[in-house]
Amino acid sequence: MTTHATRSPFDSRASSHGVVPRTLTATLLLAAIASADVRAQPAPWMIGPFTKPSAVNPILSPSAAATFRSPMNDSLVQWEAFATFNPAAVVRDGKVFVLYRAEDATGASIIGGHTSRIGLAESRDGVHFTRHPAPILFPANDGQKGNEWPGGVEDPRIVEDESGRYVLTYTQWNRQVPRLAVATSRDLMRWEKHGPAFADAAGGKYLGVETKSGAILSRVVGDRIVATKVDGKYWMYFNVPDVFIATSDDLVHWTPVEDANGRALKVLSPRPGYFDSWLVEAGPPPLLTERGIVMLYNAGNSQAYGDRALPERMYTAGQALFDARNPLKLLARTDVPFIRPTEPYEKSGQYAEGTTFVEALIPFKGQWFLYYGTADSRVGVAVAPMRRPARSR
Repeated sequence: MTTHATRSPFDSRASSHGVVPRTLTATLLLAAIASADVRAQPAPWMIGPFTKPSAVNPILSPSAAATFRSPMNDSLVQWEAFATFNPAAVVRDGKVFVLYRAEDATGASIIGGHTSRIGLAESRDGVHFTRHPAPILFPANDGQKGNEWPGGVEDPRIVEDESGRYVLTYTQWNRQVPRLAVATSRDLMRWEKHGPAFADAAGGKYLGVETKSGAILSRVVGDRIVATKVDGKYWMYFNVPDVFIATSDDLVHWTPVEDANGRALKVLSPRPGYFDSWLVEAGPPPLLTERGIVMLYNAGNSQAYGDRALPERMYTAGQALFDARNPLKLLARTDVPFIRPTEPYEKSGQYAEGTTFVEALIPFKGQWFLYYGTADSRVGVAVAPMRRPARSR
């Protein structure tokens, strides 16, 4: 989570009500329209309930011990001294690998004012981690430096493809426009940057506008989270304050689904009177399950027109269910958050309003491990038993 001071390019009127996406059939759209306003109480399709193990949280905190020589200015920086938060995670060779956003202490003391890089930590039990000494993804003198410097690379989410290639979505931040980007790797250490996810979409019209928070539809295969196709395409939920959706043939080049007027199509939006009244934002990669597509999403609250029992701009998280055959079709969503800031480390840091910003959900040793950012400063973990509704199709 970073609230960048740029204007969203997506027309606030664009929604799934009454318009026909160019890339989808009218049949799929009509089904989506019929259910777009459905609300639901907690139900068997949900993943959880989650508990936060107090003895180990937070599992990652800022550290001034590690240094890294920046290729951008040849300076030695304490690259994770200010904040470590908003992680992605995978299971590899029986261990959990967390890819986390790390901020150095340079730049302005505002959210988004530091330089972010992606660090790597590994664990045999999912809660005690050993960090790698240097970041694995960072601004460099490469073809993406104009998009990534000086703000850096932020908020990763990760899946695998069928061959075992890792696909990372992240935000490029040059302190002008945040852009959703893609990188790939075979070993989690060496990454190929492919640039903005929507560079070739719609004649390039999305290239110069704000995009972020890409969560690729996946399924569980053993202990792996593997990208999966529906109707012959890969699907990705993205953006904030509304969630939009895009498709791809190769997991690298993406095209937003648009309505008949050429506007990006909303599939999930804020609701007055609820915990998600201010904004919604995709969390970990959504999972295709027996009951449908389960998406864990981040939510911001407005006390003026939201849940007055929650603080202003507090970030919690909800769950939404989409149709397994039609990723546009919203079937249900939670009316209360399934996780929210309750602990001191979730309400102290550079975002004092409090966050439990979910970005990683993995199956490990018979449990779900949910990794999340706390107050834009640390990494926390919550665990839940695995049960039937969360199994993949």
